[in-house]
Amino acid sequence: MANVDVWLGEVGAALDVPVEDVLPEGVQAGMLDLTGDIAHNVVRYAVPLTSYLMGVAVGRGASPDEALRIVAGLLPSAEK
Repeated sequence: MANVDVWLGEVGAALDVPVEDVLPEGVQAGMLDLTGDIAHNVVRYAVPLTSYLMGVAVGRGASPDEALRIVAGLLPSAEK
């Protein structure tokens, strides 16, 4: 499946999570940038695990922007 929007729509529907509400385009762009940095500057397999932890933080009340900022602040300083 090549269409990410279709995939996210199917996942969101299956999990009863409204993608358009919880993963707007700005958050998607921030996540893609951050996860690319994690993959290249930490280790690739840390991406899904970090994303999961961020999702838990958001589920517990952090804003997506806050979670992005916090994790970005943990990246090796030379790569920020």
